[in-house]
Amino acid sequence: MALRGLSGKVVVVTGGGGGIGSATCLRFAAEGARVIVADIGAEAAEKIAAQIRAEGGEAQALQVDLTDYEASCAAVARAEAEVGPIDILVNNVGWDLFVPFLKSEPDFWSKIIDINLRGVLNITKPVLASMVARKAGGRVVSIGSDAGRGGSSGESVYAACKAGVIAFMKTLAREHSRQGITFNTVCPGVTETAMLESFMEAAGDKEKLRTAFTRAVPMGRMGRPDDLPGAILFLSSDDAAFITGQVISVSGGLTMHG
Repeated sequence: MALRGLSGKVVVVTGGGGGIGSATCLRFAAEGARVIVADIGAEAAEKIAAQIRAEGGEAQALQVDLTDYEASCAAVARAEAEVGPIDILVNNVGWDLFVPFLKSEPDFWSKIIDINLRGVLNITKPVLASMVARKAGGRVVSIGSDAGRGGSSGESVYAACKAGVIAFMKTLAREHSRQGITFNTVCPGVTETAMLESFMEAAGDKEKLRTAFTRAVPMGRMGRPDDLPGAILFLSSDDAAFITGQVISVSGGLTMHG
């Protein structure tokens, strides 16, 4: 059975050009949503949008640097003018490297914060303002991380940002629930993406780390990008209309929060 309320909806997925983002774009398209693949890489975004169109879906690429507030606002205005009002926003974009805190420097902190926290703020504000003005409800799902729930060695600033995203979603849920807009967070565990590969390269002894990650997961494997869209789409659907301010981990049992 298809999830209710996704067909025909306009959805923006940030970081949609790869990993969890591209898997999510493809699943939204399969449910009949009109997908805007937002990414800093124009070529990566267009590749996924073209794949969706080739499979009979509706999609277009949107190149945007989410660390730039004015560019984010302009991109939202352009998307709504060309495609239509945004019904669903998935804040997926993220980046990290393995750097113990005492070996990190403020320039690195700024980059991590700009991408993982400020980028969420920059795109959410114009999308949310449009949702509120239309009085038609909406869905915002942010991709957090279990690092933001339980900490993660070598990811201090990233974990702080993801904890911030979780708190940001909970606060917006309190501020806007009466307007029919829901805000929830999906937290991946260790997931096989390009970002994880870069993280393990920076940490050194990549294969040893891969083995350790795999052994740590009760289900016996690391996550894959295709493991995440189910939870993301559910929280974006009418089936989750009475769910807001919540956090769900998709981690194979690596973390189990009550």
